[in-house]
Amino acid sequence: MRVGEQTADFEALVRRALAPVEPPEALKVRLEATLGSLVDMAADELEAWELSAMRDPRNWARPAAAVVVGSSAGAALVLLRVQRSRRRRQAQSSNLLDLAERTVRDVAHEARRLLEDDPRRP
Repeated sequence: MRVGEQTADFEALVRRALAPVEPPEALKVRLEATLGSLVDMAADELEAWELSAMRDPRNWARPAAAVVVGSSAGAALVLLRVQRSRRRRQAQSSNLLDLAERTVRDVAHEARRLLEDDPRRP
């Protein structure tokens, strides 16, 4: 084998190894359910916290953790939902700017949907 052939084989191997792989649908569903339950648990924790207890800084750990976990899980849930419709957006977009606009609209829509799904909201 010559150097050129080895390089081509190596490039082909790397290209195959780095090809995107779609996760199984069951994994997506489980991940979405887990993230949703984390958001709900964090919201429940914050809702149950008494404002009068916040005067003492020693009591700030649990609500701070609930804010971090809830925000992170909510953001991940929005990104997961937006990623699911990526191919549809790419097919509908005429250029890169159009794709970016559609993606931003989908992120905003999913974030609103996540907030509206909260049964605790009036």
